[in-house]
Amino acid sequence: MFEAFDATLLARVQFAFTVSFHIIFPAFSIGLASYLAVLEALWLWKNDEVYLELFNFWKTIFAVAFGMGVVSGIVMSYQFGTNWSVFSDKAGPVIGPLMGYEVLTAFFLEAGFLGVMLFGLNRVGPRLHFLATVMVAFGTLISATWILAVNSWMQTPAGFSVNEAGQFVPDDWWAVIFNPSFPYRLVHMVLAAYLTTAFVVGACGAWHLLRNTAPRRARAMFSMAMWMAAIVAPVQIFAGDQHGLNTLEHQPAKVMAMEGHYQSHPDGAPLILFGIPNSAEKRVDYAIEIPKLSSLILKHSLDAPLAGLDTVPEELQPPVAIVFWSFRVMLLMGFSMLGLGLWSLWCRYRGTLHTNDRLHRIAVLMGPSGFVAVLAGWITTEVGRQPYTVYGHLLTADSISPIGAPAVGASLIAFIIVYFFVFGAGTFYILRLMARLPRDTLPELGEGPIRTAGVTPGPAQPHGGQHGH
Repeated sequence: MFEAFDATLLARVQFAFTVSFHIIFPAFSIGLASYLAVLEALWLWKNDEVYLELFNFWKTIFAVAFGMGVVSGIVMSYQFGTNWSVFSDKAGPVIGPLMGYEVLTAFFLEAGFLGVMLFGLNRVGPRLHFLATVMVAFGTLISATWILAVNSWMQTPAGFSVNEAGQFVPDDWWAVIFNPSFPYRLVHMVLAAYLTTAFVVGACGAWHLLRNTAPRRARAMFSMAMWMAAIVAPVQIFAGDQHGLNTLEHQPAKVMAMEGHYQSHPDGAPLILFGIPNSAEKRVDYAIEIPKLSSLILKHSLDAPLAGLDTVPEELQPPVAIVFWSFRVMLLMGFSMLGLGLWSLWCRYRGTLHTNDRLHRIAVLMGPSGFVAVLAGWITTEVGRQPYTVYGHLLTADSISPIGAPAVGASLIAFIIVYFFVFGAGTFYILRLMARLPRDTLPELGEGPIRTAGVTPGPAQPHGGQHGH
């Protein structure tokens, strides 16, 4: 049934499918690991049991998400050998050591301290346990650093030469790792992970505030999440703008596709808000645009000229429609996060942060927004790089293994079935865990006397009574 399909397209679809499942788990676990470290630090500092209860609640969810992230990542590494062996052969001398360093540093660090973080509080003591939690969080950040170094090198390759066998070999490891796009992409991805976690935590807190199941812990979760949204969302928008300027410098065709600029604009380019890209006619149909605003954003001048895809050979142009729409989905999610963060600041100022049901309902709906933004951002980045795997040096069509379309199609169907069953079940289990936040162990102030083991404290005995001594 797949004989009429192109093996390269099927292999791309298969990798896109597996990486889309994979990226949502690291994006969540990176932020959640840091959140756990903050919770434990607050517990040690303030000696407030609410933070310890939240730590124990979220560490179980972290363990499940971390496990699914590891499993889904292993599958992708196999595809480098099965579907992309030519790419692995040519780029292996550069990306192989970098991925090896990720295992030797980040993965070993996470694996070494994860068990202590999950099970060791009563065995190693609070301070050593906190060190283990910090090491796990630090390990997730190191892992993101190495993986982003690999992917950034594929986007903006530097510090290499090509040997007689056509392989990319490193000449300067510092230039390889700290390639032109790496700092921007690392900051953008880590902030995205923090926002993703913040909106999941915020949605969980808002859900329980609406149900009034655990008000003390729900208020703490929701407040912390909204602080993160209000502070980090504007920083992320600025970081994304800087990343876009870097992309314009090194991957101009990607920005042309993001903006929908089929034609060059010598006197200032419009910002196309929405429309339907028409690659056949080289235009955006039904475009809603703001004149010259794209030139102002990208060149800081209303009349600055911007080149279009008419300056790029057609066979080297990325698929415009996918990049155009995924970029707008990412922007929509980003500005929605900013809006919710600002709204929460207003409610906090008015003292209604924990009582505004409308805010809580919107926060619940915004829970998956971080995942949507991360997926849309990665689609923009990876599809915008086409038709290259190593930008400007190795075409995707020249990177695939000598494998037939039926074999790739059969494995793609198997992945779809297994992934939706396994990771669907895991995601459902995580949602069940989030919905089962235990009720507060301490009552709210003003609720009456505290009852312990069913006994109501009576009046105090005088010191001279029979129990005085």
